[in-house]
Amino acid sequence: MTDLLRQQYETFPYPLRDPQEEKTRLLEGHPSHLLEVDHYIFGGRRDFPQPLRVLVAGGGTGDAVMMLGQHLADRGCPAELVYLDLSTASRAIAEARAAVRGLTTVRFVTGSLLELPSLGLGRFDYIDCCGVLHHLPDPGAALSLLAGALSDTGGIGLMLYGALGRTGVYDLQAILRRLAPIEMPAAQRVETARRLLKQLPPTSRFVRNPLISDHRVGGDSALYDLLLHSHDIAYTVPEIRALADAAGLEITALIEPWRYDPETYVNDGTLRRRLAGLDWLERAAVAELIVGNIKKHSVYLVRAGRGAAAVARPDDPEAVPVMRDDEAAKLAAGLKPEGDINVSIDGFRTTLKVPRLARPILTRVDGRRTLGQIQRDLAENTGELRDWASFVADFQQVFRVFNGINSLFLSRAGRPARPAETDPG
Repeated sequence: MTDLLRQQYETFPYPLRDPQEEKTRLLEGHPSHLLEVDHYIFGGRRDFPQPLRVLVAGGGTGDAVMMLGQHLADRGCPAELVYLDLSTASRAIAEARAAVRGLTTVRFVTGSLLELPSLGLGRFDYIDCCGVLHHLPDPGAALSLLAGALSDTGGIGLMLYGALGRTGVYDLQAILRRLAPIEMPAAQRVETARRLLKQLPPTSRFVRNPLISDHRVGGDSALYDLLLHSHDIAYTVPEIRALADAAGLEITALIEPWRYDPETYVNDGTLRRRLAGLDWLERAAVAELIVGNIKKHSVYLVRAGRGAAAVARPDDPEAVPVMRDDEAAKLAAGLKPEGDINVSIDGFRTTLKVPRLARPILTRVDGRRTLGQIQRDLAENTGELRDWASFVADFQQVFRVFNGINSLFLSRAGRPARPAETDPG
């Protein structure tokens, strides 16, 4: 299996990136945005002037290394990033991107994460593993290896394919295993896949799934990764939970949270009361089944039993709220009293209600002031929320909405100052 994976990514590094674009943009996505990592792994209290060891397991063409490396550099963190990937072609692209960006703290290693115990890389405070486990013959064993390389207070960010949002993909993979077997030359396999795509009737589950577009926009490498991969499985929330449990890990977040909240989709009072009796991961499983369009799961995990301490709390007066980026700050500044926020993703659209004081609270979020300072400023200058309990009640409502759409976090380190272009992946 390792040989097949190596052969694929030597021929088709994925995703294709132009290193020169590092001069003009920083692609940001999830998992592994540093604000998310701090909030869901380090309780919003990480002291980034202290050393941090990061492993990017399956680094591919370098997206996670660029994002994490730049975020840590912007904070002056003495971090060591270890890039690990079995493809020398992918590594060459990642190294070129790092050189253009001027990232000097990245150590590049060629190898498989399945070789971790023999590589002597040590333990890590944070491990990124994006789009890798679902291509391995035994994802559970691989996750256990990552857990074994994790520091006691560290965490892992995963991206795993979502089963429901990838409807039809596995139909085509099954066909192409027959028509374009792995022994066939890669170029001929791609040609066969493109021929098949032209023949699909409108009743095909693949054709009827508008969420899948990689084969149309990402070139041959994206088509190969989607339809011709040597091994590819997808997960539901309960299956991810079982995977984490078996590795001695605990899920702290599913990104973006609003998508995994059944109340996003259900406003019937009786149903909501019944949903309230479920734990948060059972609620997430229901939400996934209701909406049916989640094609990728971004997940944060820590060692089992550490989840409560790992996630930042929106009732801590010393916590510092931080908006993710300038666009999030503009959204907050444009709010009207009793305003709404329209959100959409992968064909689903809805409106999220925000409380009356959302705008005066969020306009005071500057990445420096604590919640306690914001409450005192509101009380002194507006006469609103004069006691801490009232402020917490309102802030938690605001936080649920804006953290839910991945725009608001708690992190005493603030956010990266460098402007960025967000990658939808």
